[in-house]
Amino acid sequence: MSSSNIAVASVRGVSKTYGARKALDGVSVEVGAGEMVALIGPSGSGKSTLLRSITGLHPIDPGGTITVFGDVVQQNGRVTGAVRRARGRLGMIFQQFNLVGRLSLFSNVMLGALGRLPAWRGFFGLWPKADREMAMAALHRVGVSEYAPQRANTLSGGQQQRGAIARALVQGAQAILADEPVASLDPVSARKVMELLVELNKRDGLGVIVTLHQVDYAIRYCDRVIALQKGKIVYDGPATGLDTQRLIEIYGPEYEDAFWEAKA
Repeated sequence: MSSSNIAVASVRGVSKTYGARKALDGVSVEVGAGEMVALIGPSGSGKSTLLRSITGLHPIDPGGTITVFGDVVQQNGRVTGAVRRARGRLGMIFQQFNLVGRLSLFSNVMLGALGRLPAWRGFFGLWPKADREMAMAALHRVGVSEYAPQRANTLSGGQQQRGAIARALVQGAQAILADEPVASLDPVSARKVMELLVELNKRDGLGVIVTLHQVDYAIRYCDRVIALQKGKIVYDGPATGLDTQRLIEIYGPEYEDAFWEAKA
């Protein structure tokens, strides 16, 4: 079976416990290649924990299994040796961008190539011509190539986030996992970032899993929505199936705060 037909992530019976609290409680879900999926839910529902568990950043409790592109990355309460390979196929986008502020935007994007190059090349900045061209093409695609020589910490949040996406492209990621990627952005920048993720999904066929606090963005940009509440999946279906009553059931007192623009 080709990688294009293997699920981005398959989660089976996964729980994650912090003290007496279950952040995830027996979660089972699968995200196919080429899907655009939003994870939503009130604060503390487990959406970010689920996303980070898929990458092995959060070790899960014994009993569950997580596979990424067919590789078992977590099993029996342990992260497996396959997690490094899996992470190479996943482009991770975080709320706080995770760029090195003192480096130029170009250098940050080039870091995406480290997985396939000797470490010394990265240390000395001796990037192959093909990778440098790839980085500039990625920056151009996300609309920030003119800022390539600028220090990352002098750029706006939206520019930094698009740089983080360019880094994932240089990495050669087959799927994007984005944890609250627009939470720190103004609405205009947030729309640009979400539109870019949609383009990568529709045009390039990249699977996208994105956690969002903004329900209106989940409905507008994602075909499928998975909602969590107290560590359990309470909705998994088309975005069009999320009517007002269902959202009130999911969010409870946080319902009014779960919208960015639609309720402004």
